[in-house]
Amino acid sequence: MDRRQIVLDTETTGLEVSQGHKIIEIGCVELVNRRITGRYYHQYIHPEREIDAGAMEVHGITLEFLAGKPIFPQIAEEFLEFVQGAELVIHNAPFDVGFLDSELSELEESPTLFSARCSVVDTLQMARHKHPGQRNNLDALCQRYEIDNTSRTLHGALLDAEILAEVYLSMTGGQASLGLSADASDSMSAAGGLTAADIRRVPSDRPQLPVIRASEEEMQRHDARLAELDQSAGEALWRSSER
Repeated sequence: MDRRQIVLDTETTGLEVSQGHKIIEIGCVELVNRRITGRYYHQYIHPEREIDAGAMEVHGITLEFLAGKPIFPQIAEEFLEFVQGAELVIHNAPFDVGFLDSELSELEESPTLFSARCSVVDTLQMARHKHPGQRNNLDALCQRYEIDNTSRTLHGALLDAEILAEVYLSMTGGQASLGLSADASDSMSAAGGLTAADIRRVPSDRPQLPVIRASEEEMQRHDARLAELDQSAGEALWRSSER
């Protein structure tokens, strides 16, 4: 069965959902069996409230730009249909999931928590586990895994989701470009996963390597060392293997 994952990012009017801040952009990139498929979801959303100046400095999205864009209830069904049943990959997942839960709570009397709709992988926690004591924001991870993020002058949900997809694949073993099956690449076991074309064989015309045998003096020194081991710890293991 295919494994479908959605790499997701949001931009918001501010940092604290408890202060009534809202989502203004959602970006999603689809992975199937650890391959970027080219399918994505991207939507700007009018928040029906002001955007904090600090948040605007991060993502560059103004309320004027969002004029005429749909509000969250108008895009909720399409968005939920896109992510339904997938495993979500999010950097600092509690932040984005908290905002999504807040938006859904305004649509439903008894809202289903977003984490109950989809399983969630938090790449920030994953990075902290792999690289303790180091910076693990998206820019730092791009530098660590040599991923080009030169187009990222401001945050943008879709751009960040695309970059995070590459970071996630690098952190978890790459895009299985050596012909690994999805299961094998996930477990990082190459046994049985390589195709014939991936196996590098020794040329049949390679010169035979010389065999250099131990000298008589070296053999006597070896026997003397084994005798010492016999006296200190019982019969040496090599003695029994020679029988």
